[in-house]
Amino acid sequence: MKTADLHLKEFVKSYEILPSSLEEKTKILKEIYKNCDDIVFHPFSSEQSAYLLIFVSGLSDQEKIHEHIIKPIQNTRIVSPDLASTISHVTNITNAKLLSNTLQIIDEIADGNTILFNAIENQAVSYRISSYEKRSIEEPQAESVVIGSREGFIESVNTNLSLVRRKIKTPSLKMSSVVIGSYSHTSIYISYIVGIANLQIVEDVKERLSMIDVDAILSTASIEEALESNWSSLFPQVQYSERPEVVAAALLEGRVAIFIDGVPFVLMVPVTLFTLLQSPEDYTERFINGTLSRWLRYLFLMVAVLAPSAYIAILTFHQEMIPTTLLLRIAQSREEIPFPAFLEALLMQVIFEVLREAGIRLPKQMGSTVSIVGTLVIGQAAIQAGLVSAPMVMIVAITGISSFLLPQYPISIVLRWIPFPIMFLSGMLGLVGLMLGVLIIASHLCSLKSFGISYLAPLTPNDSSLFRDVLIRVPLKYMKKRPTIYSSINPNRRNEGK
Repeated sequence: MKTADLHLKEFVKSYEILPSSLEEKTKILKEIYKNCDDIVFHPFSSEQSAYLLIFVSGLSDQEKIHEHIIKPIQNTRIVSPDLASTISHVTNITNAKLLSNTLQIIDEIADGNTILFNAIENQAVSYRISSYEKRSIEEPQAESVVIGSREGFIESVNTNLSLVRRKIKTPSLKMSSVVIGSYSHTSIYISYIVGIANLQIVEDVKERLSMIDVDAILSTASIEEALESNWSSLFPQVQYSERPEVVAAALLEGRVAIFIDGVPFVLMVPVTLFTLLQSPEDYTERFINGTLSRWLRYLFLMVAVLAPSAYIAILTFHQEMIPTTLLLRIAQSREEIPFPAFLEALLMQVIFEVLREAGIRLPKQMGSTVSIVGTLVIGQAAIQAGLVSAPMVMIVAITGISSFLLPQYPISIVLRWIPFPIMFLSGMLGLVGLMLGVLIIASHLCSLKSFGISYLAPLTPNDSSLFRDVLIRVPLKYMKKRPTIYSSINPNRRNEGK
């Protein structure tokens, strides 16, 4: 049962069970919903009894209420006008249930259900006749689809559950619900497959979610922080997706999915760094293309993190590593630059991040145009003004483009900020500082865990059997085993002997 709003507790406590009198019930409920003009109180009567309907205007289908509740009650002669008989013999709505607690009634009304009272009982009937505006199923916006399903999650949690249920048609797929938010009463579903998922991880997820105590769940932030073992880390420890096939694949690996009402994304745990670097298209393309795309992604991940720092370190402390002809060209381009390489790189990185942030915040129709044009204009103007050199503009541009290769937005955000401290160390200590920065990041990644699973698995601890889906993408017919890092309960992807 959901928790009532704090300011109602004292009043509702004295009316935990509503009286039988319809007038008294109406008075109490109108006091609870005082100044709530969207709450509809609709009294009506039949030959046998008087009734009261309560529902939220805009959340309930008033036409269905009249057709399936009011008309049958008024037009049917009921021998016993109690609510149980009304449910079973009069109204033809299957998803109805009896309520006896005032808190239950308040929560059912908040969910958009229609509540029916009569004049002789202190119980009520809840009918699930909801009808509210929602976005239609569209192509995912945050995850581009090259080859694959064009269906994407929407803000309706029931629709999202059905999209996954259509792909995994087994009763072993469980959807366990909890409610979080003392005011929002947000429905959250924990999904997993019995016989594949590690039930200890499932219980750990439920325990962490039960510890969330907030007024409302308006985004995924509160849920993510509760699920992360190290909430202060820049690296995301929760994967999210708006593609049903990605969630279905995660469930079949033994992972746990969290559906949040009002959020068009589904969270998945546990997660590793290599999971965040993989794209769904790796498995829809030919395995050679998928492997080469994955290698390209790994290569430019290192470029995005290390390119500015390596340029600063080599140009400042290790000029002997640069070929003479190239060194002379760089020196010529930097002849009139008043700043050292570190400040030059810092200036360009900050300008690039400002333009990228502006492109995100601007309307979609003009955001990409402004960011591209702004980068070209400001970069050219900075070169002509003698503030930065042409090689530095090229390095920063390559770094920014490299971060766009990553399929998961949360990990690409990390790449926006990690280069800055490494640039500082490289400007102070050269390549020694660069390696120090790399070691600090590597040690931090080694210490991260997601529900007890190493963030760098299968590198640490080493499991060579899983490298066929990390460094390479083998043909699907050879991927007969599930990742044992998530669960070893049912390691086979398909039945033996088939």
